[in-house]
Amino acid sequence: MSATMPEPAQPFDDLAQQHEAAQLGMWAFLATEILFFGVLFTGYTVMRVLWPDAFVAGSRHTDLPLGAIETGVLLTSSFTAAWALQAVKRSRPREAGWLLLFTATMGVAFLGIHGAEYRHDDLAGVIPGIRYDEVGDDAPHEALFFVLYYVTTGFHALHVLIGVGLLCVLARLAFRGDFLPGNHAPLEVGTLYWHLVDIVWIFVFPLYYQVGRA
Repeated sequence: MSATMPEPAQPFDDLAQQHEAAQLGMWAFLATEILFFGVLFTGYTVMRVLWPDAFVAGSRHTDLPLGAIETGVLLTSSFTAAWALQAVKRSRPREAGWLLLFTATMGVAFLGIHGAEYRHDDLAGVIPGIRYDEVGDDAPHEALFFVLYYVTTGFHALHVLIGVGLLCVLARLAFRGDFLPGNHAPLEVGTLYWHLVDIVWIFVFPLYYQVGRA
């Protein structure tokens, strides 16, 4: 384990200033990501208002129990990511490393469950451009629901995949003792990224899985 506090990188005067710059950069990145998903959610809302019956029919094709399990998996992983940061702040880097590996495992579990959903969708013939067997007057507008669903969940899954890789790198650094109570900026920005993944799904689940199913 590293016993001494590292020197700040150039051109920063001290580690606190370096940490603030890292956090500011991550928040700027997160703002662009929020804008991107915000456009998708706005598009969904507009089309949901224009063709409510078609979007309700599309929503009923999604797997509500699996969506609920995915939500639970991500919420749990967000908790363990935050726990890992607290462990480092309490000088417990190995505990943080195991928590980060657990968080990454939960991310992999989420991707596996979502892959099973996509497989089910393929068998049900509700993937526009690949296999779309829906018929009727609402079928074209229902297809718009699925296009938005796959674009939104596909990009979200890509973010989860990137996050899993990031968590594995952070876990390695934690086991190596690179994080100290006053020097954990990479871990802090990494957990911020993972919380974004969680927050985006908090909007995806009610919009695509729950609306109109009552």
